[in-house]
Amino acid sequence: MPSSNPVVVPPTARRARVAVSAVFLVNAVLYANLVPRLPEVKDHLDLTNAGLGAAIAAMPLGALLAGLLAPLLIQRLGSAAVASFGLVALAAAVAAVPLAGTWVALAGLFLLAGAFDAVIDVAQNAHGFRVQRLYGRSIVNAFHGLWSVGAVLGGLLGAAAAGLDVPLGAHLAATSAFFSVVAVVAYRFLLRGPEDAERAEAPDETAPGARSLRHVAGRTVLTLAALGVLAACGAFVEDAGSSWGALYLRGEVGVGAAAAGLAFVSLQVAMTVGRLTGDRVVDRFGQRRVARLGGVAIAVGMGLALAFPSLATTLVGFALAGLGVATLVPAVMHTADELPGLPAGVGLTVVSWLLRVGFLVSPTLVGLVADAASLRVALLGVVGAGVVVAVVGRVLMASGANGPDDEPATTPSGPAAAPA
Repeated sequence: MPSSNPVVVPPTARRARVAVSAVFLVNAVLYANLVPRLPEVKDHLDLTNAGLGAAIAAMPLGALLAGLLAPLLIQRLGSAAVASFGLVALAAAVAAVPLAGTWVALAGLFLLAGAFDAVIDVAQNAHGFRVQRLYGRSIVNAFHGLWSVGAVLGGLLGAAAAGLDVPLGAHLAATSAFFSVVAVVAYRFLLRGPEDAERAEAPDETAPGARSLRHVAGRTVLTLAALGVLAACGAFVEDAGSSWGALYLRGEVGVGAAAAGLAFVSLQVAMTVGRLTGDRVVDRFGQRRVARLGGVAIAVGMGLALAFPSLATTLVGFALAGLGVATLVPAVMHTADELPGLPAGVGLTVVSWLLRVGFLVSPTLVGLVADAASLRVALLGVVGAGVVVAVVGRVLMASGANGPDDEPATTPSGPAAAPA
């Protein structure tokens, strides 16, 4: 529950909050800005659909290969520099896409973009949690909400440029340059100092085994594994809307092409609203309780959509799933970042990596089950994911801020004090 003594937020923290918000927004804008123009990239290189898809698949591959390097970069350079200047590198990779003359070059650029994005993702969240500790209350859900807004903004920018016949090279060069400047300006206002500077009890780095992976408690490892399961469940729910919502409405419900995309829209709008309003809800009820009730909402919503297939029930079901999953990933990342005994960024990196594995595996898994049975049967996995969140969500920190929890945290093997 919120503390009865309000925290006095220093001006540096307020400026850093605005800067982190800008970083999240820019991170989403850069690639989303390219998406509406991918057909031009395909035509320019005379690629087949499979060829373009294989090139784009290099992004998650790059993310998985490079994502585990994030803690080393953060510990050496700091999360502020990694996030801000990583965005400049990502912008350069996106801007270079029109220069790719072969499929190999295009796939290489997507590989780099995925690698940069994975490292940036860990760094921006790590820095967001630094700022949150200074606020003494939950603010990180709004960052994720702004990422969603940035994705929409980037898509609109790309669509507008395509509609106005702006040359692809000029379009991406201009937007990449502009948002690179935004990232560099944001860096000036991010926090300085050690990554643990804002923790209530910063670890003694001179103590034997302090923040060393060789001395991590077994319970911490179990909790991290459970958090990975929760992250994968979040990916499974989100992918259900983006990859399968339209197919479910067309094939199982029988709606027309115009209405088929509404399942994805319903989930995304609900998730964005949930993230933008989630901090107040988390501060009032606690992030563990909100996440576990979100799991119930996912299971009930998708259960409704699958048990009574119609346009209305499907849209309601996907909206409930979007609301249910809205605060889950931020809660998982927050708990991972506060796990005792882990070097800065390690917990975040592991759950972010497993989240990306979830996004990589989910479409294939659902597709295999759908081919063997039906898409309706395959999407029962989303109901199962909601149940898992409701049960395993007990490992999350109760409080969404850095203060004491209002109820004991639990691990897969039993109760333990929540990390401060």
